[in-house]
Amino acid sequence: MLIIANFLGYAIFGSNGILSLGDYKRQKEDRAVQLAALSEERARLQHRAQLLDPRKADPDLADEMVRSELGLVRPDEVIIPLEE
Repeated sequence: MLIIANFLGYAIFGSNGILSLGDYKRQKEDRAVQLAALSEERARLQHRAQLLDPRKADPDLADEMVRSELGLVRPDEVIIPLEE
């Protein structure tokens, strides 16, 4: 009888018991939100990678990246500093 009560107690109150079902549902919802954010970030990065493909690179994006990395400015450009 004690063994059955022990197993029943773990089935209800244990880490994988019935009472922890709500926590699993909350974790699932949190993971779904996290998955959506990561999927959006992945799509953005995939699009950017396609724009940087060496066979057909987007000249505007390449120019932007070179300028930001090397700090290059043409003589006819005006620099407007932005506070971050």
